[in-house]
Amino acid sequence: MLPLDPMSSAALAASAILVLTLLALHLRSRNATRPAGREALDTVAAWQPEAARVLTATERDACDLLKRAMPGFLVLGQVPMSRFIRVPLRHSYADWLQRVGHLSADLLLCDSSSRVLAVIDVRPPQESERSRRRHERLARVLRAAGIGVHVWREGELPSIGEVRSVLGADFARHAAPAATSSRPMPLIPVPEMLEVLAEGDAAAAFSQAMEPVPSAFFDDLDMPAAAPRAR
Repeated sequence: MLPLDPMSSAALAASAILVLTLLALHLRSRNATRPAGREALDTVAAWQPEAARVLTATERDACDLLKRAMPGFLVLGQVPMSRFIRVPLRHSYADWLQRVGHLSADLLLCDSSSRVLAVIDVRPPQESERSRRRHERLARVLRAAGIGVHVWREGELPSIGEVRSVLGADFARHAAPAATSSRPMPLIPVPEMLEVLAEGDAAAAFSQAMEPVPSAFFDDLDMPAAAPRAR
């Protein structure tokens, strides 16, 4: 075997150094994408859990109002949209979750089978631009899914009669094309709703005087700003 000349030896050494350098840079870039020691953190020890209220004081007022206005319906609070909205999986589901799936609906009005009929969005009188965009993003998805969205403002909650009138009209619009193969949603007939309204307003006036216990729960929990924005 013939010995390599000095020029060939130098070229071979330079190529080996280049390959090793590129390999080291690749390994360093992979390690940089993972937070140091993240896998070693214990879920409970690193993030000490504490129980908190599910609803704010205003949301509890709104929940109580919705229950009294719509007896026989199921009312749920702070449900993540990913729990009651399905989307096609031809695009990244993780990307959808980051965009809107983690957002929660303040109050859900459901039928006896837990099907969502309407969403109540309880919003403060003054809100930041980022908060406004978040609410609008949530409402856009819900309306595209055929779910009515009703905005209630803190300090300006509607009366029981107004709730029944608005939601009854909303249900009537959605129930109009009833000639389908599926069974219609079990809703309170309008005459019965009017009867409940006439008989229940006196008792409702008394129950409105019972104020809920003030909440210590944070009014505005948000996700990190790194999540991509929906168009």
